Amino acid sequence: MALNIIDLIKGQLGAALVSQTASQLGESEAGVSKAISGMLPVIIGGLANNSEDSTVVDTIANSSSNGILNNLTGVTSGNSFIAGLLSSIFGERLSGVINSIATYAGISSNSSSSLLSIVTAATVGAIGKYASDNNLDRNGISTLLNEQKGIVTTLLPPGLSLASLNVGDWAKGYGFEGNENPATKKFEEKTPHIEVTRSTTDTGTFPDRPTTSEGGSIWKWLLPLLLLLAASYFLWEQCRKTETTTTTAVAGDSMTTDNDTVTANTGSVNSGRVDEDIDLNGISLKGYRGGMEDQMISFLKSGGYNEAKDDAALKNKWYDFDHVNFKIGSANELEAGSESQLQNLVAILKAFPEAKIKIGGYTDKTGDEAKNLKLSAERANYIKNWLSQQGVASQVVSADGYGSEFATVDASASNDERAVDRRMSVRFTK
Repeated sequence: MALNIIDLIKGQLGAALVSQTASQLGESEAGVSKAISGMLPVIIGGLANNSEDSTVVDTIANSSSNGILNNLTGVTSGNSFIAGLLSSIFGERLSGVINSIATYAGISSNSSSSLLSIVTAATVGAIGKYASDNNLDRNGISTLLNEQKGIVTTLLPPGLSLASLNVGDWAKGYGFEGNENPATKKFEEKTPHIEVTRSTTDTGTFPDRPTTSEGGSIWKWLLPLLLLLAASYFLWEQCRKTETTTTTAVAGDSMTTDNDTVTANTGSVNSGRVDEDIDLNGISLKGYRGGMEDQMISFLKSGGYNEAKDDAALKNKWYDFDHVNFKIGSANELEAGSESQLQNLVAILKAFPEAKIKIGGYTDKTGDEAKNLKLSAERANYIKNWLSQQGVASQVVSADGYGSEFATVDASASNDERAVDRRMSVRFTK
């Protein structure tokens, strides 16, 4: 069975990226999500149609070394790396694709152009990483792209047709309903077709349903509807997982270990939170009102850090990252959109050079505890090292992993319920 490239891209286009991109573009998250759902099949179809194009294959092969997945939100419509690829795929039809997606999703053409670059970068980066991880050469990449021709037919959302996108005659080869091109239709009429028949009764296999001659197979409209519902559920689940609120220490919430005191996270959910401008001494940071950045800046401005005489006065107050997430099972790969909040933390530390911090990593109660401790420690140290490379090494004092020691949700609970225990946190220290 051919690999579905969509499975490679899911981790790059999660709710955090949608939220951050919507904020940057000044569009609604719903509009950005809708645009992405329309762009993916067009981009994948375009790559598949150009699976033998050396420019396309070379771009994918080189994407892994370019680190493009590490800064998707920094990709713009003027990015030469992506612009050249889009030009190879769509040529003079590129502006039409951008405008059609903008109309379909209800966003501006400028936003559509920027978003197309981001989604293309995510697609190319994900394929490039897969190729690198699986030692695929250029022929292997070409074969992988070509295999998508049998899959891409299931991806186009209702309300958007390749005919309306005017991507060219190649669209006909993918068999999308309602995308017949008059020029190719004439060719088809001259070409014999193989008819597939089934044994039926006089009234048909299903007498109570319309036959093909009575209006077409029911699957022509039912299958796209089921796919849309599945895609909507996936996006909703991603949003629900990532939008957990940050909690602060209150009486009864802290738990003491031999080394430190860690605040329990209640895991309350507020799906209505959106990124706002958080003031950092006249500089605006994007973050949740009442979220990690807002709380840390308020604490520093209040003089609370300078008034603390030693580390003991600070160890009960932890701040959970709102947007920093690692890929499942990984200790050195962040989900798309995570680095923006780490950059916010760097800006805070540079604005308050006297402040020092400690990083903490946590897991849920599932799995082997020794592995959980190792994974949480490696993740905490990854963030520590990442921050240190941004010029604040002297302010990032330490990093520890606590595994599931402070997890509050039973291992038998659902994955969504256990998500509150899988977090990365930061606190001030002396």
